[in-house]
Amino acid sequence: MPNYRRNRIPGGTYFFTVNLLERKSALLIEHIAELREAVRATRQQQPFHIDAWVVLPDHMHAIWTLPSGDDQYSNRWRAIKKAFSKALPKIEYRSQIRIKRHERGIWQRRFWEHTIIDDADYAAHMDYIHYNPVKHGWVRTVKDWPYSSFHRLVAAGIYPLEWTGDISEAFEVGELGD
Repeated sequence: MPNYRRNRIPGGTYFFTVNLLERKSALLIEHIAELREAVRATRQQQPFHIDAWVVLPDHMHAIWTLPSGDDQYSNRWRAIKKAFSKALPKIEYRSQIRIKRHERGIWQRRFWEHTIIDDADYAAHMDYIHYNPVKHGWVRTVKDWPYSSFHRLVAAGIYPLEWTGDISEAFEVGELGD
C-alpha cells in the first residue's frame, strides 16, 4: 500500500479537492441536502471552521481551519464521505475490489490537500474556489452558482456581489486538484 504523505499542522488551514468516482455524475448537487447533513453531523462530532466551500456536480473544493491542536482532517473527510454514502440508495456500480473491501462506488478513495501557507495563498485559493463553477462552464457569473460559500461571504462584506474574478493567469491547469 502506498504511503501517502500529508502535511499536518495542528490548527492549520487547508484547501481540499474531493472527487466522486464517476466524474460525469451530478450526484453531489442532486443530493445536496444529504451532503449538507453529512457535513453538519461531522462538524458536530469533530468541529472545524468552513472558510470556503463550493460543490459542483462531481467534485468539491473547500478551505477548512481546524481547531487549535487538531490536525485530523482525514478523519473528517472519512466521516463526511461515509455519512453521505449511507444516505444514498445502493444503486451505483461497484467493482469486484470495492465489493471485496465493502466500499461503495461513490467517492474516489483519496482527496487532494494543500496547506495554506500565507495570506496571499489563502486569498488565491478562496478566489479559485468561488470562480470554479465559472471555470467549468456551469454558470457565467460567480453569483449564479447556488452551491457556494460565495453568497455567505458577500453577506459578510468579504466579496462584492458582482465579483467576477479572473484567476486564469494565477494557476496552471490542474495545479489545484481538478
